[in-house]
Amino acid sequence: MHIRKDDQVEVMTGDDKGSPGARKIAKVLRVLPDKNKIVVEGVNRVYKHVKPSAKNQQGGRLSKEMPIDASNVMLYCPSCKRGVRVGHRFLDSGQKQRYCKACSAGLGEVGPAKSARAVKKTSKP
Repeated sequence: MHIRKDDQVEVMTGDDKGSPGARKIAKVLRVLPDKNKIVVEGVNRVYKHVKPSAKNQQGGRLSKEMPIDASNVMLYCPSCKRGVRVGHRFLDSGQKQRYCKACSAGLGEVGPAKSARAVKKTSKP
């Protein structure tokens, strides 16, 4: 999955997308890779109506975000100031990095270095 927790994403489809010039940009709260879904801050909010009880004397409506499909968002590039397609590349140090396909700027953190075994397999004599 190309999206991780705490990434900034732009919502492209659904009720929360907004107009093309003013799409919603928000932070990813949780990633559910087995279901290919993510939970985005302030997107796909639902209300659960709660009756008053001994635990919750007030009752009322609880608001929470529900998961949306990962294909409905694009990773946000701060230099392009829009949602972009993401590529993966290996740096000279052997670390894996996500980058913006439009401007080639690095996005987010650098991943772990390639293992010695993986380097052996990919290197040619």
